[in-house]
Amino acid sequence: MAKPDRPQNCTTTRVKIWLIGGTQDSAQLAEALVAAQLPTVVTVTTAAARSLYPTHPLLQVQVGILGPESMAGFLQEQTIGGILDASHPFATVVSQGAIAAAALASLPYIRYERIQLGESLAAAQTADFDPQDLPLGGHRVLLVVGYRLLPQFQIWHDRATLFARILPSEIALKTALDSGFSGRNLVALRPPVSLELERSLWRQWDISLVVAKASGTAGGEAVKRQVAQELGIPLILIPRPWVAYPQQTGDRATAIALCQQALHQSLPSPD
Repeated sequence: MAKPDRPQNCTTTRVKIWLIGGTQDSAQLAEALVAAQLPTVVTVTTAAARSLYPTHPLLQVQVGILGPESMAGFLQEQTIGGILDASHPFATVVSQGAIAAAALASLPYIRYERIQLGESLAAAQTADFDPQDLPLGGHRVLLVVGYRLLPQFQIWHDRATLFARILPSEIALKTALDSGFSGRNLVALRPPVSLELERSLWRQWDISLVVAKASGTAGGEAVKRQVAQELGIPLILIPRPWVAYPQQTGDRATAIALCQQALHQSLPSPD
């Protein structure tokens, strides 16, 4: 896997927080970190996500896929003093890799987790999620599940009319098309999606059932719940995968305080 592009003129001798980003939550955390004068390097997987973050001397943004096998070297190269994981709650491979790398390097790992809005509403209430068990037959189904899961829904193309909302990226579009979706049944949008747009999309496609990830308020779950209730459309929420996070908070101030503590502990002792 490709490592993130190394930014030009970066200073690697300064101990930093590694912010695992790509989400709206991570953008807000980045602003809070630099406001607290904490040097930070944030990693994102797409160039489009770079625009989420402010321009600041204390903030570096690196674009690229950083696999678990590359994380130990990244921690050393960037002189990381602590990890703040604000990745998508379904990005478990990234989180588990960061947890392992932090443990090997004896660094603090902090998970910033979006607030969950409640129990899933229908059939997908178990971590053993299997699309073939969902009641999709005969429905006009909107899938908001991320492009990686779309291949698992191919079995439904001859029994339901499937639509999908994906991110505006080349890999997302290719995966959707390779999974049997036609261009007229796809829409590419980057969250957040407004209540009005969500409602209009469901009506435009005459959707009768929606399958989405339980992604919390920041991921648009509250909007989907509201539209589902207004239009009387069943909403199936795929529960978040369980991860044994060593340290977790949903409070931004607490996350920043823990990062301050991590960098303070990483400073060399005075002679």
